[in-house]
Amino acid sequence: MNYHYPAGTVRALLETDQVTKPTRQALTERLKASSDQPVFFSTEEFSLLQAVCDRLIPQNNQSERIDITGGIDKRLTENKSDGWRYDVMPADGDAYKLGLKGIDESAQLLFQQPFQNISAEQQDFILKAVQTRQAPGDTWQELAADRFFEELLAEAVSTYYSHPLAQEDIGYVGMADVPTWQRIGLNQLEDREPKSIGQGE
Repeated sequence: MNYHYPAGTVRALLETDQVTKPTRQALTERLKASSDQPVFFSTEEFSLLQAVCDRLIPQNNQSERIDITGGIDKRLTENKSDGWRYDVMPADGDAYKLGLKGIDESAQLLFQQPFQNISAEQQDFILKAVQTRQAPGDTWQELAADRFFEELLAEAVSTYYSHPLAQEDIGYVGMADVPTWQRIGLNQLEDREPKSIGQGE
């Protein structure tokens, strides 16, 4: 059985007193964020990163797309990090620029075209090769391909699911951070928690 959740549930919850002001402000800013011109990445790098993220996290709703690439660009522009990195990896910004260069280089070597011009299946082949350290190209002699893929995927997923629209899609309301949660047993739902709607077998 597949499930979905009623539209608007998280957005409606943000307007209640069950969400603290700082949390409401942060999530509202994510809702209103627009896809501006990149600052950290060049236009070409930004476009390539968008294509990569579209394969890692396909988004079917084109009218309400979550700007994963813009979120990554914003973090790197502000020089923010989670405070650690693998010792084999360069600084985050350098890793992204090298990794994107490597992805395009591998596409050229394997399919004689830029990554954005090849088919979805070929793009997935390239990304799998990066993940498993089998991607060709000199760039991957400078950068640990598997670690880059791991870091890229982790940030893409984190950026996506920190957005209210993604949280709404999975019925997540844990951002309601005012300490009033009472029903915490197995299969117990608070009134604020949306009930899933079955979509068929």
